[in-house]
Amino acid sequence: MFIRDNLNEMHKFVTIVLGLSAVLAALVPAVSLEQDSQPQRKNNSNSRSSSHPCFCELTGTVDDCTCKVESVSSFNDLHINPRLTSLLERDYFKFYRVNLKKPCPFWADDGSCAFESCSVCPCSEEDIPCGLKEEDKEPSAKYSAKENSKSEEKDCDDRSNEEIRLSALDTTISKKDKEAFETWQEHDDAQMDFCEPQDEDSVDMEYVDLTINPERYTGYKGKSPRRIWNSVYKENCFAPDPEITGYESLASQSFVKGLCLEKRVFYRLISGLHSSINIHLCARYLLNEGKLGKEIWGPNVEEFTRRFHPDSTGGEGPIRLKNLFFTYLIVLRAIDKAAPSLANEKFYSGMPEEDADVRAAVMSLLKSIRKFPSHFNESVMFQGDAQQLMEEFRTHFRNISKIMDCVGCDKCKLWGKLQVQGLGTALKILFTPENKPLKLKRQEIVSLFNGFGRLSSSVKALGEFEALIEAEGKGEKAAGANGYF
Repeated sequence: MFIRDNLNEMHKFVTIVLGLSAVLAALVPAVSLEQDSQPQRKNNSNSRSSSHPCFCELTGTVDDCTCKVESVSSFNDLHINPRLTSLLERDYFKFYRVNLKKPCPFWADDGSCAFESCSVCPCSEEDIPCGLKEEDKEPSAKYSAKENSKSEEKDCDDRSNEEIRLSALDTTISKKDKEAFETWQEHDDAQMDFCEPQDEDSVDMEYVDLTINPERYTGYKGKSPRRIWNSVYKENCFAPDPEITGYESLASQSFVKGLCLEKRVFYRLISGLHSSINIHLCARYLLNEGKLGKEIWGPNVEEFTRRFHPDSTGGEGPIRLKNLFFTYLIVLRAIDKAAPSLANEKFYSGMPEEDADVRAAVMSLLKSIRKFPSHFNESVMFQGDAQQLMEEFRTHFRNISKIMDCVGCDKCKLWGKLQVQGLGTALKILFTPENKPLKLKRQEIVSLFNGFGRLSSSVKALGEFEALIEAEGKGEKAAGANGYF
């Protein structure tokens, strides 16, 4: 009896083991097949095996930071880019107010891009959410207890502007004194701005829906854009030798290494932004006019290689790509530092349910950003007697924001102004003294998040270009080669 019972137990055990072995045997080839069928995912790992010269620098520690390129790329693709892409389609973030008719303050107009692809389609009055039309009003006037209920969604259309102003007015002081206090406050706040303020009262200020005016290659090239970048680098990037001509020399790694930390940061910021813009143009390139007038846009590997291959850039292209990760980390840290202020933001568009969804999406993004383990440490900059250097830093960047008004292509100008303002807002956040409250306008928040979205899409696009180039080298047709990233 004892022996029979034990034999039965042994038989059950052997049956279970054999069953598990069969399951494991079935799983192993399935896992291998999944990995083999998705080679593009290797760029999200902690090692980069590509041997193409464009990507030779995209490994190891990001200059003047503590984290590695691979960890930034993986973190962005898995945690940041999906959330950010969805968020930027929301009304609060997709409508940007801009003046594209402001004249260039530095030289005579050298002509505008004549291509249809350079044009920008502004919004009509009825396209703009009612809440955004009140963006200059006091925050306390935007929300009431009733507006938090679904039944009051039309409330912002019915309230008069006079009622809004009265509800925000401090009646303990005179109107004249209040205006004086506001002027002083605006002056103090402007001292921390890194971008030239837009003329909010100008009749030329228009709303643009960024989702229907995407950044992509427009055909704008030649003397005009080269003049823009020469002015950015040569006149505003702490150039020690006025005899140097051409921004390529000023953007070289050998030149940057000889600078102090603050000036290196400035150069790498601009270089990273420049690289990101170039990646966007290569990633959304007009590949074919298409049939029946339907244009086909997608990644242009040849153009990407021309802009970043060592042979065509004096060896600097791969380093410029790495600077993209530096700029990304700067903005990532700025958003993390601004999290307490952003957590109190209403993200008001006049539609309570929409605004609640946006607030929840922003909080989810902020939580993900908080988890990044190696944020840039801005506290090591401008230490000791460095106030003059800080002012130089700010002045140079403000000049760059002015140069964006000299861009001859409206679509390029739109995205140039937005991305420079976004980067300027990030710098404002990082270097606002701890004893001063951080105040961000809607324009700054919109440009900050959209600018970060552009950097995020560039980091993701690098992995796509690497997969395309590797597939071409193997004689394969990569997935997505004829579509968008």
